Amino acid sequence: MGTEVFDDEVPEALAGERLDRVVSLLADVSRAMATTLIEAGGVVLDGTPRSSGKLRLLAGQRLVVDTSFLPPATRPQAEPAVKVSFVHVDDDVMIVDKDPGIVVHPGAGNETGTLVNGLLAVHPEIADVGDPARPGIVHRLDAGTSGLLVVARTARAYVDLVDLLSRHEVERRYVALVWGSPDAPIGTIDAPIGRDPRDPLRMAVVASGKEARTHYRVVRRFDEPSVSLLECELETGRTHQIRVHLAAIGHPVVGDATYGGFRDSLVVGRPFLHAAGLRFRHPITGDELSFESDLPGDLESVLSRWA
Repeated sequence: MGTEVFDDEVPEALAGERLDRVVSLLADVSRAMATTLIEAGGVVLDGTPRSSGKLRLLAGQRLVVDTSFLPPATRPQAEPAVKVSFVHVDDDVMIVDKDPGIVVHPGAGNETGTLVNGLLAVHPEIADVGDPARPGIVHRLDAGTSGLLVVARTARAYVDLVDLLSRHEVERRYVALVWGSPDAPIGTIDAPIGRDPRDPLRMAVVASGKEARTHYRVVRRFDEPSVSLLECELETGRTHQIRVHLAAIGHPVVGDATYGGFRDSLVVGRPFLHAAGLRFRHPITGDELSFESDLPGDLESVLSRWA
């Protein structure tokens, strides 16, 4: 976890909200942990540390949230009830096919029942691999996104996988159904992503954001309603990257209510986004590994209307 997760003016979207709720959402911690952070002096409003989370925010106030004031994270516990679908397991890495709706690791509002809790029940050795609050996790999928995820089993594999990701040497391919039809059949969206200044609980394309590149290819176009099936490949891995980038070019992911993809003409219970392909060099053996995941039933049934 970083230190200052927010340092900006309070936007209109958060005006009137309680300070503890906003801190919880911005820092991705529970409401109780947000209260602890506030009481520890990690939240500064208009230059003054605040000690109470009951304060209602005003638009234009300067808010700084610094998570370095938090106590060490509580280690997640093993939960055998959380079932995990393994595609590949060796001495150093695991490939998981994540179900939609499951959160990858504990965070605000999701202290238990996450993929990490399920992984610890089957492979407790990952408890000391990487960040103790999210052991073994080197990249994430949104809760509503299904598909392939690589997990490190050893400390050495963790370091090497993080390095491979930072050097863009892990191929991550996604399938997305989007509204409309991109003009170019193949394209690259190269636009920085950061917190939306109008609503910092969302991400957006902003000049001050971190570099982000998404490559896409149109696989098929459909009519009534007008949607397109895309293959997307991540070069970087920012929060909500594919969803934000596709919305930014006017083609939001079908079913994505957060970024403008919910419409009554085609209702999907989640964003139509699936991590379908994963290819990378094994961090220890050097062998090339490649994995594929078919569309799950809920997304396949959406496409069946055009069969």
